[in-house]
Amino acid sequence: MIETDLDKRFEEAVAAASKMTQASLPQDVQLRLYAFYKQATFGSAEYNQSENFDLRNAFKTNAWMQISHYSIEESKEQYIQIINSLLKK
Repeated sequence: MIETDLDKRFEEAVAAASKMTQASLPQDVQLRLYAFYKQATFGSAEYNQSENFDLRNAFKTNAWMQISHYSIEESKEQYIQIINSLLKK
């Protein structure tokens, strides 16, 4: 598999994000990053209601489902843009 420029930039953004603390990011930004990461790496979310309802996971799944219309490439670009905007602050 040939790594594209987009893949390389995405990996760099993921590496930069891993150095950020959760406390430094608002929860809505954390959810957007989670959703775009999942969409970029796994594709569209599938809703699976389990017996163990967890509100935190419900928010994460909801955020992911809201952006499920994005392609993998679009999701990577969005993720990169969010990280870049955070690094400029």
